[in-house]
Parts: sequence; structure tokens; C-alpha cells
Amino acid sequence: MASPSKGKSTPRLRRSQPEASASSYEYDQVQEDEHHADIYHSPSTRSEVEKFFESQSGSVIVVTALTALAFALRFYKISHPDQVVFDEVHFGKFAAYYITHQYYFDVHPPLAKLLFGLAGWFVGFDGSFLFENIGDSYTTNHVPYVGMRALPAVLGSLTVPVVYAIMKESGYSTVIAAFSASLILFDNAHVAQSRLILLDAALIFFMSLTIYSYIKFRKFRYSEFTMEWWTWLLLTGFFMACTWASKVNGILTVFCIGVAVLIDLWDILDVRKEGHTMDYFYSHFLARAGGLILWPFIVYLSFFWIHFRVLTQSGPGDSFMSPAFQETLAGNELLMQSHDVYYYDILTFRHKDTKVYLHSHPDKYPLQYEDGRVSSQGQQVTGYAHNDTNNHWRILPTKSLPETGRGRIVRNNDVVQLLHMATNTLLLTHDVASPLMPTNQEFTTWPKDDYSRHNDTLFQIQLAWDAPESEPFKSKSGYFKLIHMPTRVALWTHTTKALPDWAFKQQEINGNKNPTERSAIWYAEDIIADQYGDDPADRDEDNRPVKKPKSMNFFKKYIELQLLMFQHNAGLTASHPYASGPINWPFLISGISFWTDNETQKQIYLTGNVIGWWTCVVGLSIFVGVIGADLLARRRAMDPIPDPVRNRLWNNTGFFLVVWAVHYAPFFLMNRQLFVHHYLPSHLASALIAGAMLSFVLSETINYPISHPTSKTRLRPSQYADVGYKGLAIFAIYSFILFMMFIFIAPLTYGTPGLTGEQVNSKRLLSSWTLHFAAKKTHDV
Repeated sequence: MASPSKGKSTPRLRRSQPEASASSYEYDQVQEDEHHADIYHSPSTRSEVEKFFESQSGSVIVVTALTALAFALRFYKISHPDQVVFDEVHFGKFAAYYITHQYYFDVHPPLAKLLFGLAGWFVGFDGSFLFENIGDSYTTNHVPYVGMRALPAVLGSLTVPVVYAIMKESGYSTVIAAFSASLILFDNAHVAQSRLILLDAALIFFMSLTIYSYIKFRKFRYSEFTMEWWTWLLLTGFFMACTWASKVNGILTVFCIGVAVLIDLWDILDVRKEGHTMDYFYSHFLARAGGLILWPFIVYLSFFWIHFRVLTQSGPGDSFMSPAFQETLAGNELLMQSHDVYYYDILTFRHKDTKVYLHSHPDKYPLQYEDGRVSSQGQQVTGYAHNDTNNHWRILPTKSLPETGRGRIVRNNDVVQLLHMATNTLLLTHDVASPLMPTNQEFTTWPKDDYSRHNDTLFQIQLAWDAPESEPFKSKSGYFKLIHMPTRVALWTHTTKALPDWAFKQQEINGNKNPTERSAIWYAEDIIADQYGDDPADRDEDNRPVKKPKSMNFFKKYIELQLLMFQHNAGLTASHPYASGPINWPFLISGISFWTDNETQKQIYLTGNVIGWWTCVVGLSIFVGVIGADLLARRRAMDPIPDPVRNRLWNNTGFFLVVWAVHYAPFFLMNRQLFVHHYLPSHLASALIAGAMLSFVLSETINYPISHPTSKTRLRPSQYADVGYKGLAIFAIYSFILFMMFIFIAPLTYGTPGLTGEQVNSKRLLSSWTLHFAAKKTHDV
């Protein structure tokens, strides 16, 4: 520590304390995070400057200045560029869909996107511009994009005073709180994310409010079950739900608070504390379960309820959902054009994922493939991307049918045959390896009048999504699996590799031996004709009034959407040129190119303030080192850190470390695409730790008390953190350096002005940064 007395101090032996009696009421009522007063400082000894900054008016002036500067930095040239940037191509589009009420699908929960839609509606956006491509002009298309960008800019700006408030409520001095806030204020990555139509500003804002509310809740722990205690408990749950509902990785904030609550409950379970009976424990457990599990879940569900209520029209997300879900959307093709399929109808079938038709033609499989395997030399069955008469199949019964009526409708789990109309052959699969996948079965056809292989032409229609046994098979909406009866393989196709020239480069159809394969889903695209060659629309059953959207239970829609969100988020495994591993993030090894303009050589490159990020890494390292060293010293009966300081380190800075770790560590277990902006929540937590460590270095005392006592609380003498003039000087000098680094990187943050090749090279502080328009280095011979 920096104070003169600290350098001369020697480790002191810990004095043994009398064992606490289980009946001592004072044991429970003493504030547990600051229960000693080994070092005492009177506030009257402070200088006038310190007194001013620690006063309420001084604190208000500081936070007002920080907030004003935050708004200035985030709104500076917010209209530039007037083009779609990076993921605005997604989230701007989703905002447009809310305005036009068209259903869409995305892996992220809806809150932040709902707010963008609301902002767009408020500034007059009509939703006609769909943000199709990065670089599309807002100005040319008359999009009020500045108003939409203003929403994350406001949230990003307000995050700065929230960070300041977190530190103040945690008991740190104004200078220390301003230090942590400045790490967010002058950070290029936070500024860049807050100026665009992206989700991270909302995520981080609500996460910081969750941390703030939980700290306020903990400060009322001696006033349990009072109005203030319940208020901050419920606010913690509310903001936690908002964080989770803003972006999918917001669920890490839920886990973070969960860890803190488990530690809290473990402490309440302590039998040595008077009044801590099991009934007392159960009351606290139920209060936290209600306020931090049930209540947040209700709030989270409410955003999806709004999401479904707004998106009532058919849209681009229809095809992701089940037929039952799609039929709740007005104008959906499945709702408007689906018809019951009757036996002997002529149909075309399409694969749900790849959209190819089930196709066959007279050409045969070659006798021998390139790898030496032999085929059946049967008629080829392939996947074809275009409409063609070779895609027509008649559905034949394998049971007796009534002459007329709905008894002739094909139903779930019916066993059928499929007759290829152009060649008068039946679809067949057998135990012969497919052309491209030796583990899967070949699909071919067999002459209709040859009954020698009748069993191999039998298939069962299994409607998807656990349809009832008697559910009619419908065109458009009747998603199904075609399961071969003898071998139980499923009709399947893939895009891994196209068939060779002998199959005209078409897509392979084969039998997948895993009948539960999710991608083995097909649907009847069209009913070409009925048994008599007539248009099926003329059937009496289908001459009905215009169909109205059907209803579906909210929880069924919610569960279906949640499962799809999870599956598709886990499936984001494709490579990306700017993807990076979590180990690189704290050190800013790589960034992300958001936008470039070749004519002016302008670019937006997401990277943080190098000085700020590395300061946070140093702060993390110091904290881990201090805790480790203190644990070792205490094992040797030495007490190098005063108990109040130690308890503040464990209970407050330790909580910040939990926030950092829970928002960071899980990414090491993920196999999906990862980017440096996923670290921003953890970066905010590391800024809090850095401030706490600066306070630890500057002062061997803490501000005490900070929690709200009751009449029965036994208080120790108050003390304050002695950061002195040195703290103010360090903050001023460091903030200036931080600001200068921000200005240096600013052309990459704001995308203006354009830079020459040499200037780009000068901005590349790390060789791993992949900046555009860099000049090639030349060397003298």
C-alpha cells in the first residue's frame, strides 16, 4: 500500500477472539463485512478538497460531468456513417419487422429488439427498409436511423453513471468511483457498440443495473423484509430479467446473481447466529426464490408475450416454426393454401431445410463408383432444385378405402407407396450403400407391376411435432418423415457434396439410419391433381370462407421458440474472419471490422482502449495476488491486512470477481462463433475490480459503515478511505492518458476521418489487429 505507515508496518499476530456463544444476539447484529475497527480515521481530518468531493453536492457534480461527457462521446457524429454497419443488417431488420408486424426468427430474446422497433416507430420509420446489406444507404432510402441509433447511445451513456453509483454504494470514494466509471467512459469498444443498432448496449446497461440493485439489496440485509428490502430484491429480479431478455448471453447475469444468492443463503444457514432457525432460513429462501426466480421469469415471459402479440403477420420467420405455429399468423401460406391430401393425389415433395424436390429420372446409377463400390444400377432418385414433371409422385394406399368421403384422406402413420408418375415406378430403398455415404442406404425405384419387392416399397408417413394418430396429412403444413417399413431408415438429403456428372450434379437422396434425425423433414409442396386429374381446389371440403388465423397456447409457442433459439444458437459454428478465442479478449489481441469505405479509406474497427483494458488485467492480477498472499500469511498466523479491508475485499471485490468470471469462463466451453464484444460485460466487471484495487493500494482504510443499520445493530466507530490528494492526482493523470489513447484510436471507433496507409499502420498498436487500407512496408536493399 502506498501510505507511509504501511511500508513500515510489520505483520502482527492475530489475537485470539473469545468463542462466540450461540446465544449472543450481538454476533448476528454486528455488520459482517466491516466488523473491526483496527485503524480509525476521523472524517474531520480530511482536507477541504476531500470533504467537497465526498459530499453529496461534490458527488453530484462529478457524476454529472461524467454523464455529460459520456453522452458527448457516444452522440458525436452518430449519423456517420449513413450506411448499414455490421450487425445492423440483422437488428435493424428485426426492428422493421416489429413495425410491419411480420413474424421473424432470431436466436436472441426480444426485449432489445422491441425497444429498437419502438424507437423506430417513434421517429417515424415505416419498416419498409429491410437493412439487407452492409453498406446500404440510409439517406437514399430515407431511413430515420439516427433516432434508432440514439437508443443504444442513451443506454450506453447511462451505463457510466450506473458504474459510478455501483462503486459509491459499495463504499468507495468519489475519486475511486470516478476512476472505474472513466474506464467505461473512455473505452472505444463500449463507445463503438453504443453508437449502432446493436444489442450489447442494452445488455450491459441492464446488467449494470442488476449489479447496482443487488448491492442496494445487500445493504438492507439488517432491515430484512422491510419495504426497502423487498423493493431492491424485486428490482434486482426485474433488471436481471431485462438483461436475460436483451441478449441470449444475458442468462449469465442470472447465473451470476444465483451464485451470490447461494453464498448469501449459506451464510444465513449458519446455526451459530441467534435467530437463524430453519424457519428463518426458509423465509429467506422463499423470498429470494420468489423475487429472483419466479418474478424474473414472469417478467421474461412478458416480453415474449408482447413479442407474439406484435408479430401477428406472416413473415420470413415462418418456415422455422411448426405448422401449428405458422397457422396462427395472418396471411401464412400454410394457413391460406394447405389442403387435405387424399389417396391417389399427385404431389410434389420438398425437403424442409434444403428446399430440393424429391426427384427421379430414367437414368441409372453407375455399376461401379469411383471408390470401387458397386451399386444396384437402379433408377436414380435425387434432390432437384427446380420444378419439373419428374418431381411428380402419386400417393398410393396399402389398405382398403371407402369409395368417397374423408375416409380417403391420408393420415399420420399411414403406410403408403409413392409412384413416380413419369416412369411408372415405385420409390424403394434397400440395403445397398448410397453413392456418397457408404453408411446410408441407396434410394431407387422399382417397376409398379413387379410385386417381387413389394415390402421394400412400403413407407410410413410420420407427421412431425408429435401429431395425433388420426391427424390428416396436409399440403404445405404437413411436415413429415418418410420412414421405410422394413429397414426403418428415413428419407434424407444433404448439401455436403453434390452427385457427380452421371447424376447431373444433383443432390443425393439416401436413407438415414437415424430415424430421429431432425433434418429428415419433408413436406408436400403442391397437390398437382387428384385421382381423376382434376384440380383438388374443387373438392367440396375445401370450398370454405377465407381462413382466419388459428389460436395456440402461449406456453406452447414460447417453448417451441425457446428450443429453436437454443438449437440455432448452438449451431453457429461456421468460421468467421474476425472470430476470436476468449483467451485473447482481455488483452485486445484482435478486434472486428464493422464497416469500410474504399473511396475515402474510412473504417470502423471494434477494439477497446488498450490502456484501460490492460489496466483492468493488472487490477484482476493484483486482486488474485493479494487474496492469495493473504491466505498464505494467515496460514502462518500473520494478519497483514486489516480485517475491515479484508472483508471488503472478499464480500465486495469478490462479488465483482464472480460477475467477471461468470460472464467470461463459460465462453471457453462454447463451440460457436465468438467475438471480442462478448467480453464487454466482463470488462465492465473488471473495471469495478480495478477501482477497488486502486483504493486498496492508496488507502489501508475503507469507508464505513455503508450498510443500513437497525436499532439493534452494534456499530463500530466509523472510518473513511484515506485516498487523499494522491488519489485525486492519480485519477486526473490517468484519465488524461486514457482520454488521449481514446482520441488516438477514435478514427477507428467513429469511422472518420479517413486515414492514409501510414496512418493506419500507426493505429495498429498490436500486430494482430487486421486493419484495412494499411500501407505495405518497404525495406531498403
